[in-house]
Formats: sequence, structure tokens, C-alpha cells
Amino acid sequence: MTTEKTVLITGASSGIGAATARVLAEAGHRVVLGARRTDRLDALVAELREGGATASARRLDVTDAADVVAFVEAARDEHGRVDVLINNAGVMPLSPLESLLVDQWDAMIDVNLRGLLHGIAAALPVMRAQGSGQLITVASIGAHLVVPTSAVYSATKFAAWAVTEGLRQEVGDRIRVTTISPGVTESELASTITDPDAAAAMVEYRRDALPASAVARAIAYAIDQPDDVDVNEIVVRPTAQV
Repeated sequence: MTTEKTVLITGASSGIGAATARVLAEAGHRVVLGARRTDRLDALVAELREGGATASARRLDVTDAADVVAFVEAARDEHGRVDVLINNAGVMPLSPLESLLVDQWDAMIDVNLRGLLHGIAAALPVMRAQGSGQLITVASIGAHLVVPTSAVYSATKFAAWAVTEGLRQEVGDRIRVTTISPGVTESELASTITDPDAAAAMVEYRRDALPASAVARAIAYAIDQPDDVDVNEIVVRPTAQV
């Protein structure tokens, strides 16, 4: 039987974040959702509450450290504790390095890496104080390989993996740490690609894609293990993906 937990999800307005909210809410967890697109968050919260779930949302910009602290503290104040933080927010504007899209490189570093660090900085003291918790990073198969146009994106995901693995080794036996590395997954990430060659290549690359719910189920599996079982990493991808 699932033990009800308070689960915070960043980047929850679409894709893996929204799917995870649905899967965890259905399992009986309390979900607190954060993202910049509040109209989508509000619609998702209404959907979950209509199904009997405990759900709330707050506008969140993970690149703003103070905003992430406020997000975590609001959840703790509302529910009394923070059991799980899923650092899911991410962007993926792929391009060849020679395109020199420096602003997009900066955005990936700010969201995919700094956003993760802000989540850890906000949640770790709360979990330390309560004596338990779980920090989950949604990385990418890009943390394990590099292809043309993915250099900066993969770099941020390699870094996210490294930060999460370092955290796992540091926190001891009361806080669990998990990395989820999805392969090609149905999401809106590819819509941010402005380089025409990278965009065209992505159309072909995404012909075989996981539904976001498949990644959400992997996250739920890691959460629902006993407290003395830490699922360190799950790589989940379409069977057809090389």
C-alpha cells in the first residue's frame, strides 16, 4: 500500500512533469506543482482535484533561487513536511556550436543546472531537519551520450547527473537520491529548437518516443520503494531507440 507523501514537482505544466503529477496523484500522494505557465498549472490542479487528489500549484522560476526557496517553504507550511522534490524543469534548444546561439546556451545552463542546484539548496535543509526525504533529478539520455547539436544540452545533463550522484554520496542514510534519465519522450522540449537543421533532425529522431506517462511510472517506482531502498538511477527509453 502506498504511503501518502508530499511531492513537489518543478516544470509541472506539461510533459513529464504533468504526467508525473497525474500518476502520483492517482497513487494517493499530495502533489505541489511549480512552473511559469500558471494557466496550465491551474487547469491541471483543477483536473486532479476533480479526481479527488490533494493538489496545489505556485508560479515558479527555477532560475531564481529565492523563488525556489519560497516554493519549498510554502509546501512545507501547507503540508507540514516535504517528502520528495522532483527537479524536472528543463529546456532543450539544440543547435550546432557554430551557430553561436549563446543566449540559448545560457538558458540551458540556467534552467537545467542552476535550477537543479536551487532545488537542492531549497529542499535539503528541510529534509535534514525532518530527518528524511528524497531528491529526484530528471536528467536525460543526453547525460550518457553526445550527438551533433547536443553538446551544451548534454553538458548540462552530464552535470546534472554528476551533481545528483555527488549528492547521493554525501547525504547519508536518511535522504534518498535518484536520477531518472529518459530517452526520447513525447514533450514540448523540441518546440524550443530554433536552429532549422537541428529541428529537422529532431523530427526524425522522435519518430519512436515514449509517452511521458512511462517516465512518470519510473519516477513513481523510485518513490514507492521502502525507505531503506534507494533507486540510484533509472534509464528508460523506447525499445526501438538505439
